[in-house]
Amino acid sequence: MLDHEESRNKHMLPGRVIVLDIGKTLAKLSLWDRQGRMLEQRVCANRPLATPSGRALDAAAIEDWLALTLAEFARLGPVAAIVPVAHGAAGAVIRQGHLACPVPDYEEPLPLPLLAAYRASRDPFALTGSPALPNGLNLGAQLHRLETLRPDLWSGDAQLLPWPQYWAWRLCGVAACEVTSLGCHSDLWQPALHAYSTLARSRGWAGRLAPRRRADEVLGRLSAEWIERTGLAAEVRVYCGLHDSNAALLAARGFAEIGAHEATVLSTGTWFVAMRSPALGAEPELAALPEARDCLVNVDVHGMPIPSARFMGGREIEALGGLGTADEAAALSTVPAVLDAGAMVLPGWAPGVGQFPHARGRWIAEPTDPAQRRAALCLYLALMADVALGLIGARERIFIEGRFAESALFVQALAALRPDTAVYTGGVYEGVPCGALRLIDPGLSPPGTLRRAAPLPGDLAGYRTGWLRHIGEEEGS
Repeated sequence: MLDHEESRNKHMLPGRVIVLDIGKTLAKLSLWDRQGRMLEQRVCANRPLATPSGRALDAAAIEDWLALTLAEFARLGPVAAIVPVAHGAAGAVIRQGHLACPVPDYEEPLPLPLLAAYRASRDPFALTGSPALPNGLNLGAQLHRLETLRPDLWSGDAQLLPWPQYWAWRLCGVAACEVTSLGCHSDLWQPALHAYSTLARSRGWAGRLAPRRRADEVLGRLSAEWIERTGLAAEVRVYCGLHDSNAALLAARGFAEIGAHEATVLSTGTWFVAMRSPALGAEPELAALPEARDCLVNVDVHGMPIPSARFMGGREIEALGGLGTADEAAALSTVPAVLDAGAMVLPGWAPGVGQFPHARGRWIAEPTDPAQRRAALCLYLALMADVALGLIGARERIFIEGRFAESALFVQALAALRPDTAVYTGGVYEGVPCGALRLIDPGLSPPGTLRRAAPLPGDLAGYRTGWLRHIGEEEGS
């Protein structure tokens, strides 16, 4: 029997591939060889841009960094393709070959009367799988606000591009959109019907969206502008690309343990996004999703509805001061003391989102020891993830990928909270770019093998009971 690496090597990329990953907090550019092995990676922090119309994404700064880094990669050898990936709830309006206005940041608050008027016009959650979210987390809310600020928004040849496809357009000049971004709590898509929402059609937005293409389609070749700016060859193909959490899901499906089985992928970073992938041939279970608890329906690259839940785990840890300087081993050793003291973090530290959107975050018996504090924070993430997974009916298998998959304490705590579920991590693994590479070669397996996590010792069930009791008391006060 072929081992994993031999099986992986039966599939080859057409040459070196660059993955552009524009996350909410970080932008990453990575270079991969024909076997799907990462050769180089560069990271840039994304900072919001203040504009007269409010907080925006700094497209110009990202582009300047992108041009410099692509030029650096070009000097390392020939490149065959570029695949863009980006976070959701972002869209760019282009006109006459340029941005028509700054790209709104979804964290920019909307005036309450404006938001109320918009929400009165939305399609029901049962049709779109898109919950009513704060600020501009529904792309439709951003468009509603832009139209009030810029009455000429849709003049001339104006088109709307989801954020991944904006970057594809910048690189090759071909405008497109695709379903993984349209289906990301945008209010613009009806997953079950594979069609635009009534809202998108009635407001004229559907007609302004760029032509719909598959995520795995080549939109065109690198433009003359970018050839000159970077030194890359004219033959470089630019793919349509996709939403980042969907890329992580696509990558995870490359593992035999996940593949055609009932499984849930928990992608971790600024957002923790749990996406439940049904077994091959099974229908997705959508009816019981609670809209008010940040559950939603994502859409995979094939257009299939995916029951999902999310919370802003990485942002909450930042709000709590970060994980600190204590290392993971020290934090693991302090878990018994944390459990005995009942030290815990209560949600929520990112108001308006997550499974407890109206809760007010606070500490119970806050530790002063850095290692105990780190342990309590990791336990908090595990408790929040457990609730999110329960709301979408996750069972049998869970695969954790992303930044927090490196925390043994978080992973083992989640395994202890869900003893009837196999919890896996993937070792040396980059889920988002691996998913982007699988657009080019769907048979390409992710690198490495999955490891099943051992449950964390201790009475995690009792700790969870106390945590939920405190949350109930907070919400009832």
